Amino acid sequence: MFDQIFGLPVHALVVHAAVIFAPLLAALSIAYAVLPRVRHRLDWALVATALAALASVFAAKESGERLEHRMFGGRVSEAIEVHSGFAETLLPLTALLTVVSLALVWLTRARRSSVGKGPRAAVLVASAVAVILAVAVGYYAVRTGHTGATAVWGA
Repeated sequence: MFDQIFGLPVHALVVHAAVIFAPLLAALSIAYAVLPRVRHRLDWALVATALAALASVFAAKESGERLEHRMFGGRVSEAIEVHSGFAETLLPLTALLTVVSLALVWLTRARRSSVGKGPRAAVLVASAVAVILAVAVGYYAVRTGHTGATAVWGA
């Protein structure tokens, strides 16, 4: 499934989605957490982006592993090892940010529907965790993409 599409490596195709959606998830999560007045406008964008980011990062990681096995067997360069290491960290961070972002949307919608008498402390904690995770996802998305491009195209 994650090997080839029409003779092309899946990784070369899906990696672009991960490069777009992971940083976009980080940016939307921070905006949602720190700009309460615009949350109602970002609800569904954050939900959709969180799911797209997680799916694309997962597909990019799995297809990258398939490409690695197809092209190199068990022997990979140091550059590919570094790239794979960043991807190994990016996936669980993206999964955690997805869960926290979805929880934050749910908490803020519950708070709005109960006319401001919802779990304010939970929203504040989820917001803080979302910002921290978003910074980490942004960092690892950039590092993963950069090391991957460096491994393919050189310095």
